[in-house]
Amino acid sequence: MKKNEHETLQKTPTGISGLDEITNGGFPKGRPVLICGSAGCGKTLFAAQFLVKGITDYNEPGVFMSFEESASDLTQNFNSLGFDFEKLIAENKLRIDHVRIERSEIEETGEYDLEGLFIRLNYAIDSIGAKRVVLDTIESLFSGMDNMALLRSEIRRLFTWLKEKGVTAIITGERGESSLTRQGLEEYVSDCVILLDFRVIEQIATRRLRIIKYRGSIHGTNEYPFLIDENGISVLPVTSLKLDYKSSTEIISTGLTDLDNTFSTGGIYRASSTLITGKAGTSKTILASHFAMSSCTRKEPTLFFSFEETPDQLVRNMATIGINFKQAINSKLLHIHASRPALQGLEMHLMIINKLLAELKPRTVIIDPISSLITIGNSNEVRAMLIRLMDTLKINQINALFTALTQDSHSEHNSSAVDAVSSLADTWINLKNEERNNERVRNLLIIKSRGMSHSNDQQNFTITSKGIHFTSNSKK
Repeated sequence: MKKNEHETLQKTPTGISGLDEITNGGFPKGRPVLICGSAGCGKTLFAAQFLVKGITDYNEPGVFMSFEESASDLTQNFNSLGFDFEKLIAENKLRIDHVRIERSEIEETGEYDLEGLFIRLNYAIDSIGAKRVVLDTIESLFSGMDNMALLRSEIRRLFTWLKEKGVTAIITGERGESSLTRQGLEEYVSDCVILLDFRVIEQIATRRLRIIKYRGSIHGTNEYPFLIDENGISVLPVTSLKLDYKSSTEIISTGLTDLDNTFSTGGIYRASSTLITGKAGTSKTILASHFAMSSCTRKEPTLFFSFEETPDQLVRNMATIGINFKQAINSKLLHIHASRPALQGLEMHLMIINKLLAELKPRTVIIDPISSLITIGNSNEVRAMLIRLMDTLKINQINALFTALTQDSHSEHNSSAVDAVSSLADTWINLKNEERNNERVRNLLIIKSRGMSHSNDQQNFTITSKGIHFTSNSKK
């Protein structure tokens, strides 16, 4: 998201990957933020990451006031994510305060208000000079109150007190039946409200967040998928991508000299996207493997996503035709990531691809095959996901190659995945197997290649112990 030059509201970086981009710089500094959602959607982790990253990345001490989990439980639960609460507490940068709310005790001692909490929270903040505060969760804090008028008054008083204290605070809240929170008031007194959602559709789980409101600041308004893994939460700002990437004039090889010669430029443009289509058994993966090895030969890191074969299968199968994946893997030039498409939803696949792009910084990415994605989404969803992926790869100047399976029918390219991306790909190569004189003849046809002329002839080829071998002369 482009920064608003006229925006004057001070921001606090969240420390959550991707979130600062859609909030235009982070949370409002010194103001309360409400994070709401149903049970298990990631609210406490969201708040904890905001606090820990504030300490480690921005030197802003924080207070975590929990009304449900004890300090020892929180410390143990977040250790698996690399959040070392004990170390931060020892360095006097973090204070965890477990406040136990017992309804029976409240009834015995009379009317209940937050005065004691303010004293306790004020001490915790001042003792370490905290800039960030987390209250988890607000429903537990008010569980002992039946007087709705008093409850609403105390909620307002709490949010006002936090704002006057000048801390950037996250308050987590359980989602109500017809409102964002059970009391239905917190969203009105918060300066920023973020809704977390965890949904399961056709056995595929997806987490998403949406910024419901953000006073005084522009922000992304769409739903954004987010991922929880061993590094915490990361958000994919899917709508921030624009069609403004640069186009390279450098030519690179496809990995096959004869195929390169079918293009007037002697290869394809760097950072372009190539689509290889064909029915089962037409050598799509082999052609993609030549493309991968060409990148490795240039000493460029290569990322190979496989939705049908395991890394061992690919290494073994390619070795029989002279493509040495094992050596490329050992030299850390090739990384194969294999998983079934149904393992997670489309957005999660996109998130994982983005994380691997950031981690491995490949110059070439291969997705084999994109047609498998149609099993976990309809044509429009797959197209939207692939558009975002293609744009991401182009922005990062990464060579992309996608394979797609086409089916037997009267239509030549009757695949939803092909329909989704064929118009977007820079180069489109179709593979066929034909029967001639009781023999199978493999052939290749370049359907299009943007920015260059190319052969319009079918190129016959065979699979040999040294990979693909063209048997007919290339014509330009």
